[in-house]
Amino acid sequence: MAGHVLVGADGSESSLEAVAVAAHEARRRGLGVRILNAFTWPMMKVRHGSGSADTAEPALRRRAEEIVAEAVERVRAEEPGLAPVEGEVVTGEALTVLANRSRDAALVVVGSRGLGAFSGLLIGSVAVHLAAHADCPVLVVRGRARPEGPVAVAVDGSDAAKTAVEEAFDDAARRGSGLLAVHVWNTWSGTGPAGPGGPAPLWFDTDKLREDSEAALSGALAAGRSRHPDVEVEARSVHGRVRPSLIETSQEASLLVVGARGRGGFQGLLLGSVSQALLHHADCPVLVTRR
Repeated sequence: MAGHVLVGADGSESSLEAVAVAAHEARRRGLGVRILNAFTWPMMKVRHGSGSADTAEPALRRRAEEIVAEAVERVRAEEPGLAPVEGEVVTGEALTVLANRSRDAALVVVGSRGLGAFSGLLIGSVAVHLAAHADCPVLVVRGRARPEGPVAVAVDGSDAAKTAVEEAFDDAARRGSGLLAVHVWNTWSGTGPAGPGGPAPLWFDTDKLREDSEAALSGALAAGRSRHPDVEVEARSVHGRVRPSLIETSQEASLLVVGARGRGGFQGLLLGSVSQALLHHADCPVLVTRR
């Protein structure tokens, strides 16, 4: 597998947990880890106060280097045999720097919130931005600490979901865990106009919708079952609303894999509403795949 696991570190508890997760992911994938701290002053707090720009920037850089050194030690403590483990301090906006560096990475790992998050926000802007703009899959570390359970994946028949299913099978195989594939259907799951402004159907053949859901699962999982015959798979057809159903699924999963955009997304959006909801509310880490 080409590339490395790239992880952002800003000294927050969230980013330190992301560093630990990045170490485990790198070991599973046979890759190295690159730790990146991107800072712009005066956005960061200076540990030893400074009254001028001339003294502030060196102090900020020293603090950034301390953060990276601490993250490198965390990686080595979590996965002692892992190599290479590299750290870098870059002057720049974290959103832009991490997105640009994702071009050479196999995976980007970030915490759900960093030091710059506003009080009350459920997820930081860096995580949302990367999930929408990175050139590789993005793993957002959130939810339960050290969650256990199968790798869960959302299936909806879209091209993005096909990529998510492929990645979910690979992740389940690497972890030695089962795979839980979930397809959520409801009375708007069939063909024909639906949603605001569309004519409401007079009746629904729920048995047919359920059969279609099960068929969608079977078709989506066929290639993965062939590639990873040792992965135990549960295909679950769920009648309900998509976002609450997937959030509930996250409560029993060690990882939830979703495509950046699924069916029904508005043209031009880089991150769908379901993916955004999971980034905010899932009870386990969320891996957003990209086509």
